Amino acid sequence: MISLKIDGENIKVPEGSTLLQAAEKAGVEIPVMCYDDRLDHFASCMVCMVKSRDSGQMLASCSVKAEEGMDIITGDEEVFEARKASLELLLSDHTGDCQAPCQLACPAHMNIPLMNRLLGEGKVDEALQVVQQDIPIPSILGRICHAPCEGACRRKTIDEPVSICLLKRYAGDIGNLQHVSAKTVNQQALKKAIGNKKVAVIGAGPAGLSAACYLQRAGYQCILYEKSDRAGGLLHLAEVMDDSYPEVLDREISQILDTGIELKTNMAVDKDLFEKLLGSSDAIVVATGEIENGIRSWNIESGKNGITIDKSTYQTSHPPVFAIGNVVRSVKSAVRSVGHGKEVAASVHQYLSGEAVKGYPKMFNSRFGKLREEEFGEYLKESHPGKRMEPVAGQGKGFDHTEMQEEAGRCLHCDCRDLHTCKLRIHADRYAANQRRYKGDAFKPVTKVFVHDAIIYEPQKCIKCGICVRLTALHKEKYGFTFIGRGFDVRIGIPFDESLEADLSETAKEVAMACPTGALALK
Repeated sequence: MISLKIDGENIKVPEGSTLLQAAEKAGVEIPVMCYDDRLDHFASCMVCMVKSRDSGQMLASCSVKAEEGMDIITGDEEVFEARKASLELLLSDHTGDCQAPCQLACPAHMNIPLMNRLLGEGKVDEALQVVQQDIPIPSILGRICHAPCEGACRRKTIDEPVSICLLKRYAGDIGNLQHVSAKTVNQQALKKAIGNKKVAVIGAGPAGLSAACYLQRAGYQCILYEKSDRAGGLLHLAEVMDDSYPEVLDREISQILDTGIELKTNMAVDKDLFEKLLGSSDAIVVATGEIENGIRSWNIESGKNGITIDKSTYQTSHPPVFAIGNVVRSVKSAVRSVGHGKEVAASVHQYLSGEAVKGYPKMFNSRFGKLREEEFGEYLKESHPGKRMEPVAGQGKGFDHTEMQEEAGRCLHCDCRDLHTCKLRIHADRYAANQRRYKGDAFKPVTKVFVHDAIIYEPQKCIKCGICVRLTALHKEKYGFTFIGRGFDVRIGIPFDESLEADLSETAKEVAMACPTGALALK
C-alpha cells in the first residue's frame, strides 16, 4: 500500500492504483470520457485532469499512477478551467443536437421525438405517458395549440413538418393514462411532501391547472381558487371544429382534479382573502389571467403589463408568491400557459424545500443549425418518405391508427437518443462549456452511415475516445472498430469497408452502452 493526499485527505491505496482510483476511494468524483474500467487506459479526452500541489503540474488521473507522498488537488479553479477547456475542444468537433428543434420550440419542452417513436411503433399508452410528463392536457392542446413545434420541425426543410399536434391529440384521445385512484395518489404524495405543505393556486385556467397538476404530483396539497363556476378558463371559449371538444375538455380537466387537487369554484380572491391565503398556505401561485386593479392592491410589485416576476423562476417581489400566465404578460397561448405551470412547479418545490430558487432546470444543449440539402438523405434513412399525412376523415376527426403510425414515421429523429446519459452533455453542463470557443469554419455534414438492427452510428458525434475500438478488440470481433487516418482527420471506422452488421456480431449493444456520447446508440 502507498500513502498520498487527495484534497488534503490522507488515504492509502494499493500500489499500481491510478490517481482516478485513489480519488474514488477518497469519495471524490472526477469526470471521465475515454475511461472504461474494463479496458486499458487511453488518456485521449483529458477531461479527468487533476493537479500536483507540489509542482503545479496537470495530470491525467485515469493513467497517472499514484505514488508515495503525492499531494493531489482535484477541484480548484485551475483544474476546473483545464477540464472545461478539454470539454470545449471535444465539443468543437462534435456535430449534433441534444434536444430536437421541435422540443426546444415547445413552451412545455415536451419530448416530441420520443412520442413520435413510440407512436410509430404503435405504443400509444407509452407515448401518452411521455406526453403527460410535460403536458397534462394533450387532447385539448392537440385541438387548439398554435403548434410552434411544427414551425421548428426539421422535416419542414425537406418537405412539410410532422403533424405533431394531431399526433399528440391521438395519444391523448386513445392512450390509457392508467390513473391510480385519487385518494391513493393524494396519500402517497402527501407522505413525500415536507410537512404536508399546501399551495394555493389562484385561477383554474390552463396555467393554474398545469401548476396544480405538477405540484400535486410532487407531493404538495394544492387548492385551486376559481372565480367562475368551473375550471378551464379560456379553454372553454376556444373555437374548435370538433363536436367532441366539450367532452374532451371535461375529461382532461377531471383527470387533473382527480389526483387529489381541491377545487373551490365561485371564489373570487380579493385583497382580504389573499391575505388569509398567505397565512394558511406555504406558497401561492397567481394564475388569474390578465391583471386587474384588484390584484394590484395585493402589495405585489407590478408593472404596466402585469405582475413583475423573476423571469427564470416566476417568483414575485413577495418570496412565497409566484405568478404565471397572462397575469404576467398577455400571450393568449394555452401551451405557453401550460409550460409556465410546469416550470413554476419546479420553482415552488425549490422554495418549499429550502433550496435556492433557480427555476426549471435547463441543461447544456448542442445544436448544429439548419439542415442542409446534402444531409436530407441521411436523415430520411430513418424516416418514412412522402409529404405530410392529412386525416381522411378531416382535421376535426383526426388520424385513424394507420394514419397516425404513418405520420409518426415521418419524424427524422434529429434528437440524441442518449440525451440523458451522454457524458459529454452532462460534463459540458456542469462546467458551463462553450461549444463555439474552438469551433472552426469547416462544414462537416451530418451522416448516419452505418445502421445496425440494434444500434445506430452517427460519426459526427464521435469524440474518438477509442472505447469502441478497445472493446471490440477485447471481445475479439473479427474486424472491430479501428482508427482510420491521422491527426485532425482521424476517424473511427471499420476495416476493409465491412458493414456494421458484420463487424458487431457479438458486441453491438455493449458497445452502444459504453459510448460516452450519442455516436453509438441503441435504436
